[in-house]
Amino acid sequence: MPMKPLAVGLCFILPTSGLRADLPPIQTVFIILMENRSWAEIKGSTNAPYLNGTLLPMASYCEQYYSPPGLRPSEPNYLWLEAGTNFGILDNNDPAINHQNTTNHLVSQLRAAGISWKTYQEDISGDSVPLTSTNLYTPRHNPFVFFYDVTGTNDANDAYGIAHIRPYSELAADLTNNTVARYNFLKPNLCNDTHDSCPPLYNPILQGDTWLASEVPRILASAAYTNNGALLITWDESSDEGPIGLIVLSPQARGGGYFNSIRYTHSSTLRTLQEIFDVSPLLGDAANAAALSDLFRFFGFHSVGRLADGRIELVAMVTPGRTNLVEASGDFLSWNAISTNQVSTNTFTVIDEAATNFSLRFYRLLRQP
Repeated sequence: MPMKPLAVGLCFILPTSGLRADLPPIQTVFIILMENRSWAEIKGSTNAPYLNGTLLPMASYCEQYYSPPGLRPSEPNYLWLEAGTNFGILDNNDPAINHQNTTNHLVSQLRAAGISWKTYQEDISGDSVPLTSTNLYTPRHNPFVFFYDVTGTNDANDAYGIAHIRPYSELAADLTNNTVARYNFLKPNLCNDTHDSCPPLYNPILQGDTWLASEVPRILASAAYTNNGALLITWDESSDEGPIGLIVLSPQARGGGYFNSIRYTHSSTLRTLQEIFDVSPLLGDAANAAALSDLFRFFGFHSVGRLADGRIELVAMVTPGRTNLVEASGDFLSWNAISTNQVSTNTFTVIDEAATNFSLRFYRLLRQP
């Protein structure tokens, strides 16, 4: 139950529970990884009509999101999104060479915390752990196959790895049946992720946009998404040294085309995932990064002021449809409720009628289960 106290006349005091910081309660995460395009190639492009005409107007997104400096080619970026480091890898070799015997990565933390996860990869059979390229699938775009604790030490027959690395074709039924995991890593194949030029379009950006137009609506229509889910869409790296795209769609996002110019990297995405799922310690460079919380709705007191008659007016930003409790205290020990409400918008205002009787007053905002 997050709590946000403040002391009128002194300062804001904003403790948080675990790693959650100011992120709203996200239940399910989907992340789609596209390939090798700068934000300048995507935003405003006539080859990306769905992304520009449909997704961006309803999303929150970044104008200054980067892959970590100097990190090339693809594989190191995928590893970074999973572990906050590339483990010194600067090539695209298969797990047979670039395997990692460590539990210091995200899905290992999720497993230890009892939080479900799965990756859906296009063009794999699902009969084995896909440790080598097949069809238009490549391991360099699947970070999980590089970790021994996922693959049973590079064992193509490992039951845990097979259960968690599934064909993308299974996603539709899992969405319909509401059986998706809490963390879902979605990977189009080399033709659909803006990487290769393929028939029939021979236009990588248009091909990727067409794939998104086909696949994203079913995610947005799912119960997993509408019940406080979030979909992140990003690219592994830029075709130059410029920024890449990071788009957030969620009932808990600011949305409406909101964007910022805060500098983020893949470390920011990893930190955000760790905060959403409340797992720690922060992995690698995630400890040095800002989370993507500005793209989401804030939970806490937005403003506080004393009215001319001495009463205190508080404006809170909250999650619509959830019950919120505002309490006040004169000594930080004894707390009394001054408002309990459930609102349909993301803000509400409370007037503390008793504030005229106190020279010092503390407030806290709590979100009920």
